[in-house]
Amino acid sequence: ARTGKILAHIAGADLKSPITSHILDIANGKPAYQVPIKLERLMPGSKDAWDLVGKDVTNMDGRSTKLMAPSATVLPGVYKISFDTRFYEQLTGTTGFYPHASIVFEIGEHQIHQHFHVPLLYSPFGYSTYRGS
Repeated sequence: ARTGKILAHIAGADLKSPITSHILDIANGKPAYQVPIKLERLMPGSKDAWDLVGKDVTNMDGRSTKLMAPSATVLPGVYKISFDTRFYEQLTGTTGFYPHASIVFEIGEHQIHQHFHVPLLYSPFGYSTYRGS
């Protein structure tokens, strides 16, 4: 993290994790806080073996900004973000249908300099996503 801050200072720009997320609890109209999240990348040449890239826990605004070290680039490939929604349900005293929610997306070679914000719109009986900014 410190190296990323130093590089950002030298470059004159604020580097951040190339992949970020947030969770909105649309059933209650508020951010979902303290939700464990993990980011994985599909191993090249594999159909089902994943490498752990990073873990984070959403803050009080439901945001996850530390899934990866700050960088101006990201490796191309297929990624998966998994949200421990069961933990959030236990924290808030609700019961839902999905113990976790996973979003799989792909970053192409031509996109390695882009930022990817992958949010989760969550309710106990459904969820959706979109590519944010």
